[in-house]
Amino acid sequence: MIGASPKRKEDRRLLTGAGRYVDDLRLPAMVHLALVRSPHAHARVLRIDGTAALRLPGVLSVLTVREAPELAASVPPLIREPDWPVYVHPVMAGERVRHVGEAVAVVVADDPYRAADGAAAVVVAYEPLPVAAAPVVPSPAVVHDGWRDNRAGRQEAAAGDVARGFAEAETVVEIRLTYPRVTGVPIEGRAVLAAPDAESGRLTIWSSTQVPFNVRTAVASALGLAEDAVRVIAPDVGGGFGIKGHVYPEDVLVPAVARRLGRPAKWVETRREHFLTASGDRDQTHVAKLGVRRDGTITALETTFTRDHGAFPTLGGAMTANTMNHLVGPYRVPHYRARADNIVTNKSFGAAYRGAGRPEAALVLDRLLDRAARAIGMDPAAFRRHNLIRPEQMPFATGLTYRDGVPITYDPADYVAAFDALLARLDYPAWRKEQVARRRTSRPIGLGLSAYVEGTGLGPFEGADVSVDPSGLVLVDVGVGAQGQAHETTLAQICAAELGVPLERVVVRGGDTDHVGFGMGTIASRVAAVAGPAVARSAREVVRKTRLVAAEMFECAVADVIVAEGDVWVTGAPDRRIPLGRVARAAVRSKALANAGGPGLGACVFFYPNSVTWAFGAQAAVVEVDLEACTLAIVRHAVVHDSGRSINPMVVEGQVHGGTAQGLGSAMLEEVVHDGQGQLVTGSLMDYALPRAADFPTLDVVHVEFPSTVNELGVKGVGESGVIAPGAMIAGAVEDALSDYGVEITRLPVTPARVFDALRATGRWPRQART
Repeated sequence: MIGASPKRKEDRRLLTGAGRYVDDLRLPAMVHLALVRSPHAHARVLRIDGTAALRLPGVLSVLTVREAPELAASVPPLIREPDWPVYVHPVMAGERVRHVGEAVAVVVADDPYRAADGAAAVVVAYEPLPVAAAPVVPSPAVVHDGWRDNRAGRQEAAAGDVARGFAEAETVVEIRLTYPRVTGVPIEGRAVLAAPDAESGRLTIWSSTQVPFNVRTAVASALGLAEDAVRVIAPDVGGGFGIKGHVYPEDVLVPAVARRLGRPAKWVETRREHFLTASGDRDQTHVAKLGVRRDGTITALETTFTRDHGAFPTLGGAMTANTMNHLVGPYRVPHYRARADNIVTNKSFGAAYRGAGRPEAALVLDRLLDRAARAIGMDPAAFRRHNLIRPEQMPFATGLTYRDGVPITYDPADYVAAFDALLARLDYPAWRKEQVARRRTSRPIGLGLSAYVEGTGLGPFEGADVSVDPSGLVLVDVGVGAQGQAHETTLAQICAAELGVPLERVVVRGGDTDHVGFGMGTIASRVAAVAGPAVARSAREVVRKTRLVAAEMFECAVADVIVAEGDVWVTGAPDRRIPLGRVARAAVRSKALANAGGPGLGACVFFYPNSVTWAFGAQAAVVEVDLEACTLAIVRHAVVHDSGRSINPMVVEGQVHGGTAQGLGSAMLEEVVHDGQGQLVTGSLMDYALPRAADFPTLDVVHVEFPSTVNELGVKGVGESGVIAPGAMIAGAVEDALSDYGVEITRLPVTPARVFDALRATGRWPRQART
């Protein structure tokens, strides 16, 4: 099973309309919620009048923190930094709002349309306040009470002696770069349904979330409940991409209202609300420099940057640390230093979006590499190859420490061979010749390159409960939910391989806090690398128990029992086989399990990785620039990726394609824009451009396998890999194409308007290029 590509088990259900998302769920006596949101980025709330709303048909209630004090509770951050100043992220704003879209009231009605009408009828009086719209200190306003300024915290990472490294350099290049805010736009927005049970006192919540256990903890804390009294279920989820990877105010608000009313309550996000309030990511500005010798050897790398967290730093310094730790990439960098200011502003809060700090690192590193190669007259591919870590240097310690507190050591791999495979697949020398032929034409081409590493499989743990039903069905319960990653297939493949049963007999169930006691969530490219080994270990324990019970049944030695093909038999007597389900039934009463964990064929094992496992990847593209229209066209695009041992190569390929498409969107189209008053300018799909299938060529993917040394399956994460390189690659390709005109690309996305402005700014753009 491992390494095979069976069709995804979940697809039949999803493609035939049998999937069940939060908004598909209907409960008796259910009410619908609509939120009244602030139109101001920063303001005092003077008065809220729901009188007109309450007169409308179907409107049942209008609640603020005055009527429902529990809504003033704080949403706990996913990561709390102990040395950062304390802040409150209210479930619902009281006297002050801190970003456009923050909720100030909730309207309850008997259907969602009447609830929306009611929300529109609520009258709120505000006193606008000065706005902190940019991540600068000092700022026109301080976002949080009790803070001296808007700096949440400073971070630094270093290896070697950076001053010495620059002293040894013969050429130093410096650059200022911005990777603006972008966001995930899943086909399903956020949604929450909560139902209180008066008899048991329990609260059941269905949420379109990647982290059901975090939601459970937040709701229990805010409402003063035992965690056992809260059950959170993530049903089918239509995409997450990291933006559903933490707790939102609505995850607490909806259960609070349902509990107060004593009846089920549902809220479903509109697309407008999504753009207003769903977390964004990136939002970094760097001033960086690179030192090299004339032979192309890197001597030092340094960056100083800011990260704009929006109003609430819910992920602490995690994204900043990711950028710092990934910025040295797959290269030998003897001296390195990164410093960052984490700053809050009057915008919706920032968190993690696919890539989570790594695309920013790639953009900075690759722009510096390209500039340095040009400065010393060296081909950019040869320059990168010269500095790549060699196989004989593996495992390679960077001198940095990951955010789990463990020193970073790259898994053994051959980066040079993988990079060479990328250049060969692109046909790099041929395209360089074509580039020369197209110089000074109206459609020059440029080549962009980006190689990166990715820490995947973040701990601290994940668990799996594997059990065999007497019917022969194998149930795999995991704490992680799925948002399109094919867990029902890949984790079933692992279990089937270990337990020796047909794939169709394995059922994977995830995203339910009642099935497995604890879970960390589907984030950080971690499920295959952390939950996968947990499934394997639990399945092996089930095999051990099966042999004990079968040995009792067959009256043979345990070592002579074979478990395979969904059956059990004794070595040398395959004709006397019995179904695994029959052994499971016998295991309920078998004394053979008295000292093996108790009755039944089941086991729950948690896997704790020592640290992350490091994957390698690289992308290369040929980009054509139309000098008349300033448009871009990707002519050729190749990708090489190492995901360790692939459980299902088809799924891996799909993850790489999806991540790459999202990365290209950030590179060429997407940007969340706020004006100087903190107002969202890109608040719809008319303004926030998403990539379309017709925008890009066929992706040519080369898979290489360098098995992980962190887990026994040898797997590495792949979910975020594709998104890391495209921004850096496209910026490099466009600058390469327009190098004759002195164009410099220092900000994403590279849109036609930005290409036009960059060409015009050089003063060297011909009115009509020779064709």
